Amino acid sequence: MSATPVHGTWEPEPAARWEDAFLSGNGRHGALVFGDPDTDRVVVTHHTLVRPDGDDEHRRPPALAAGLPALQDRLLAGDTTAAEDFTDGRPLQWVRPFHPAFQLRLNRPPGTDTHHTHAPYRRAVDFTTGEITATRGDWTSSVFVSRADDVIVQRVTARHLTLDLSLDPRLPGAPAGLRIGHGAVLAPEGALLTLRARYPGSGLAYTGVTLAAVNGGTVRLVPPGVLVEAATEVLLLTRVHRHTGELDTVAESRALRDLLDGTSSAASYDGLLARHLTRHRTAYDRVTLDLAADPAERALPGSELLARPGGPALLERLFAAGRYHLLSASGLLPPRLTGLWTGDWNTAWSGAFTTNANLNLQTASAAAAALPEVTEAHAALVHRQLPDWRDNAREIFGARGVVAPSHTDGECGHTYHFSREYPLHLWTAGADWLLKPLLDHDETHGTDDPRTTVVLAEVALFYEDFLQRTDEHGRLVVVPSYSPENRPAGASWGALNAAMDLSAARHALLAAADRHPEHADRWRALADRLPAHRVNADGALAEWAWPGLADTYDHRHLSHLYGVWPLDEINPYDTPGLAQAAHRALTLRGAENDSAHGHLHHALIAARLRDGAGVAHALGQVLGGDYFHASLMSAHYPHRDVYNADAAHALPAVLVEMLVHSTPGRLVLLPALPASCPQGELRGVRTRFGAVLDLTWERDGSATAVLHPARTRRIELRTPSGAEPLDLVAGEDRVISVKAR
Repeated sequence: MSATPVHGTWEPEPAARWEDAFLSGNGRHGALVFGDPDTDRVVVTHHTLVRPDGDDEHRRPPALAAGLPALQDRLLAGDTTAAEDFTDGRPLQWVRPFHPAFQLRLNRPPGTDTHHTHAPYRRAVDFTTGEITATRGDWTSSVFVSRADDVIVQRVTARHLTLDLSLDPRLPGAPAGLRIGHGAVLAPEGALLTLRARYPGSGLAYTGVTLAAVNGGTVRLVPPGVLVEAATEVLLLTRVHRHTGELDTVAESRALRDLLDGTSSAASYDGLLARHLTRHRTAYDRVTLDLAADPAERALPGSELLARPGGPALLERLFAAGRYHLLSASGLLPPRLTGLWTGDWNTAWSGAFTTNANLNLQTASAAAAALPEVTEAHAALVHRQLPDWRDNAREIFGARGVVAPSHTDGECGHTYHFSREYPLHLWTAGADWLLKPLLDHDETHGTDDPRTTVVLAEVALFYEDFLQRTDEHGRLVVVPSYSPENRPAGASWGALNAAMDLSAARHALLAAADRHPEHADRWRALADRLPAHRVNADGALAEWAWPGLADTYDHRHLSHLYGVWPLDEINPYDTPGLAQAAHRALTLRGAENDSAHGHLHHALIAARLRDGAGVAHALGQVLGGDYFHASLMSAHYPHRDVYNADAAHALPAVLVEMLVHSTPGRLVLLPALPASCPQGELRGVRTRFGAVLDLTWERDGSATAVLHPARTRRIELRTPSGAEPLDLVAGEDRVISVKAR
């Protein structure tokens, strides 16, 4: 039993489903590890693996700009279905789907381990190292994916170890036309296995290469793999590459061989792990959460802990697992809908990046919970796709600047996934929404990324060209306007003055003005001409500020409350009236289909509005709804329906926001503490005014915060006791005490 939170999880049985397999990753390669001593499998994934469809012509934004003025005229005249005709007639086209590469199979022939079949079994993942281990008798397996060397590493040991090793492409949903080529050759270390898979109707392929270094025993070819007999240890190094033509497997095998220590497999494994830990452990250890959970509950396997959703031990473990999985999925790209992992070619929603809610919810903890690696991955996605964003602005809206898509496969940033019911090509808030995490990062670290500064100017240029129409009072109108993924009651999806669009335009113009003083007056003046938010007859912040557009409350998305979270446009301190209306809108919002992202989005907004009961309710829906697999990866719907990373990755952000919120000029302590977390300690949180924060709180309501500021400045401090100014001096710790109730 542990007196401190457990930074890992374990199970007493191997995974029977890929969804329950433990996960490791380095933001490029991913591994799903079953941990079966007799028939082990490691499913290999890579962020670049998206299935080509050979239809590059239709992965372009629709050329609709010439028809935009007519559409705007019709919408302004009251034609609430006008936007349904704003299309080039194409059917709904999904982005290219993410898929697994293959599974590394390690089969022990029957009868080779008769002495230990009934020995105790345990598989575990250590979040601090990224190592997945499994043991039974004298058999052990250890797997991690190196952030330093970009390789999947597996070490298997046993006395008289006999293994049938192969790379197996036969995974659920694999296309029948996938052309497979196997290779297996003996090598001085043991053997080299290759698998090339060429996509149907495409010049693209991917190739996996596994170097097997064998200690003791013999190795012989047994196509399509090799048979290792009477060994004591096997070290496997695996990489996969997506490519055109043929991969130089000789060069790749040489690169893998260079990673070996040269003395023993054990020394090679230890050296690889040590290099990996300098990057992984350093990142993971920056922030910890201790909710004073029962040591006996902390010791439980994850599946048993999930059956006790009311206790703090589960929140501790999900916080730790969420940060671990988020870090592991982020590198070349940020996390997909499935993070970095899937065991099936038929991934829901193409396993894509859904940018109108899911991506930002998953990465919401990056700045405060000290994972700049996640923000850097997010930034890589943004900056890689800017040329396509410019095409979207020009082709759809006839404008300069940039417009982000609602869906992307990680390669193409063109807007081509849309339909009548999902007119995602009308969404103009995306660039601001996707840049907000980058701005949070800059504020947290006290430096402006020049790349973000450049993109902000492009967003402002888009609004200069797009915001041309006005209402009868001379206020600008966002038209067409789309609130993902909802529609006004009795009207169509394409509308006018969606609250999210108003917040995004205002925020983008003001943020760009702050970074570009030479254009500041012009862009601030444009922002000032946008209309205010509207409060409807129910006293709620209206999802559409345009008169006559009624709200549809039962919906999973909360796009209209963008001004509350993640923006600071609406808050209880500066805009109490709008905050009250926003809270009313939150209270009226239904859960629709119980999507996990909707519940946690609700919790994040509730935390900003100081609603601890609302946070507790939303968390309770997820924790009590059977959303988590034994792997502690989550599902999109209750009862573990549809593998999806939204809940797993977003939950740490909820737990941070209910305890601490910061802006460049304000610190709020314990804004929305649920009754289920009466005491605890949160260490290492980063604030947007440049200080690291350690917070402890007790059952009597008292709390102590220690700030470690890197900048000298005055901020406003908000606690349950009230508000006061707080002067911080760089390099001088500041202790804040909150009195008991």
